[in-house]
Amino acid sequence: MLKGANVPVPAHSVRIELAWRTGPGVPDVDASALLLTGGRVRSDADFVFYNQPAHSSGAVRHEGKRSGSDAVTDTLFVDLSRIEPAVERVVLAASADGGTFGRVPGLGIRVLDASGGAELARFDSQDATVETAFILGELYRRQGAWKFRAVGQGYDSGLEGLATDFGISVDSPQKSAAPQAPHAAPQQPAASPAPYPDASRSPYALPTAPFTPSAQPPTPTAQVPLPPTAPPTPVRLSKVTLTKEAPRVSLAKQGGTSGAMRVNLNWQSRKQFSGWGAKLGRAAANHSDLDLDLCALYELADGRKGVVQALGNAFGALHQPPYIHLDGDDRTGAVESGENLTVNLDQKDKFRRLLIFVTIYEGARSFADLHATVTLQPQFGAPIEFFLDECTVPSTVCALALITNNGGDLVVQREARYLVPARGVSPQRTIDQAYGWGMNWTPGRK
Repeated sequence: MLKGANVPVPAHSVRIELAWRTGPGVPDVDASALLLTGGRVRSDADFVFYNQPAHSSGAVRHEGKRSGSDAVTDTLFVDLSRIEPAVERVVLAASADGGTFGRVPGLGIRVLDASGGAELARFDSQDATVETAFILGELYRRQGAWKFRAVGQGYDSGLEGLATDFGISVDSPQKSAAPQAPHAAPQQPAASPAPYPDASRSPYALPTAPFTPSAQPPTPTAQVPLPPTAPPTPVRLSKVTLTKEAPRVSLAKQGGTSGAMRVNLNWQSRKQFSGWGAKLGRAAANHSDLDLDLCALYELADGRKGVVQALGNAFGALHQPPYIHLDGDDRTGAVESGENLTVNLDQKDKFRRLLIFVTIYEGARSFADLHATVTLQPQFGAPIEFFLDECTVPSTVCALALITNNGGDLVVQREARYLVPARGVSPQRTIDQAYGWGMNWTPGRK
């Protein structure tokens, strides 16, 4: 499509793929969406991006990034049938983190039918220079139907400038924020998810003496609502990307000192990548035979140790030791779900160290040709994300992140370390030995 052109969108729901080619010196790029009425948002809730990934209506959500060998995509899902009648346009934007769009090659946007993946529209940006934010396109209503227009309007004021231009209140670093009262972490489900009927293919997958709480979790204290006259909290745009060059971050310095922290794992197979932008989201959803398990080794301040994992139904607990909960056993790795661990940061002083890791349960012999994205999202504070490096060894277990208690501050260390188990040794025991947890293991199953 040419700039300014428009096409009908004959679909009930669409996926918006923002894509670009990566390489040395190329800034990171983030997709976002603004729901507009009369050219402006109705409130800050009409801004969907990495720190506010879902609209309250359920019509728009940010699904996250996927990285191929030389291309990255960031995806938005839009259910056109659920967009409120008052919303006239959905602006589809991109922002550059750490540089200008003149240094971002191959920038473009595609509109895909969410039900079948057919391409409905595509616009490639070719004239970027000093811009740090772009409106690449928009979905808009016309005579009761939806259309897509290629826009290509740039900003040199970044995501903040673009957002404020449409009425978003942004919490800039220069503003002094009032202290927030700690919020109760989300209540864990009453029952553990049903296990999948399958025998474990690896020996020594369960600790022989895992810590089992004897008391029932207490009912969380109800959150006290803010007074009706309290001003709305501005949107925070900050985020953290861990790399080999900058692998550590303090949660306290990012504002993540209380509430819940969600650890999310998404994955897909590189062998299924094809075409522009590598169709990363659909590849993940269709690769149902691959089963990766997100796990955590924990050591509490009182010396107790254990594991949280789907194997053996060791889903943990959020409001009693170990203060970590696995929400289920996902077998798709799809961008809208994946596997999630929740860590209760209100109990951060009870932790000595946590090791977040992932194992291959079935569907692949190693992490070669697989790609995964890890995101740590504190309830308060900036999200922390990183990609796993390409695997070049026959590994079935990967250490993702090591979280240590440093004088009351939890410090996140990017590991991205692939390990190769010896014959007859389970992935769990392999990672235990590599990090000196010192636990005994016994066979287990899902």
